[in-house]
Amino acid sequence: MSKRLKELHADVTARLEGVVESPRREAELLLMAYLKKDQLYFITRQDEEIDDQAPLLLEWIEKRSRNVPLEYLTNRVSFYSREFYIDEGALIPRPETEHLIDEVLARIPADEALNIVEVGVGSGIISILLALHLPNARFIAVDISPRALAVARRNIEAFGLSDRIELREGDLLNVIDEKIDLLVSNPPYIAQDAPLESNLSYEPQNALFGGEIGDEIIRRLLDEVYNRRIPLFVCEMGYDQRLKVQEYLRRFAVKSLDFYTDLASFDRGFILKT
Repeated sequence: MSKRLKELHADVTARLEGVVESPRREAELLLMAYLKKDQLYFITRQDEEIDDQAPLLLEWIEKRSRNVPLEYLTNRVSFYSREFYIDEGALIPRPETEHLIDEVLARIPADEALNIVEVGVGSGIISILLALHLPNARFIAVDISPRALAVARRNIEAFGLSDRIELREGDLLNVIDEKIDLLVSNPPYIAQDAPLESNLSYEPQNALFGGEIGDEIIRRLLDEVYNRRIPLFVCEMGYDQRLKVQEYLRRFAVKSLDFYTDLASFDRGFILKT
């Protein structure tokens, strides 16, 4: 059986009503991803006949109607104008994290040869993008999750960066003895009892929750920065954690501490020089 694209679009939209914020747009994105077509095709081929009983399409519609993230269905995510592989083993990159990339690149000369460590590599997008912009830097990227490391490895290989980004499984910096010039992290920072949107229940929980209060992992990373004399640390954080970071750092000597905001003007991270 088949339906015209515009009819199928209406059917999928109806299935997503009350589940996602913008059901019509979500239905459009799902169908474009399934058909592997762009926006122009979708607009101009509304009368195209589509097999509406194809097993994969039915599976995607059913899962998206349960709010399974579209990125996990398509195994693709766009970040910093590039496409990456993603699956349930790693957190879906958020646009807010692009600011972290910008903050690092604004402070590091493009030709500088640095030893950069990322804690909580997830899908690998941070180390990959920094490596693309900093060709003389070398990276060690750590994660506690073997499934996340598998996703990161797939992306690193796709970008031809296996010789510059080394992956290690471990908790924070416990598998690193090397000198670190820059530490970068988008750690879990949500409080354990914080209510989550339903779609987040499909994402790895150890990449979301930072502890009972939420900033416990950030504090552990700050301790590591001072114990190992790491000169520069760039870290994403929750919108309400600025005062907690400032309070915790009162016990340490700080050369400079700057905070940056996202496009909604919420505090989103900090840059610490020691």
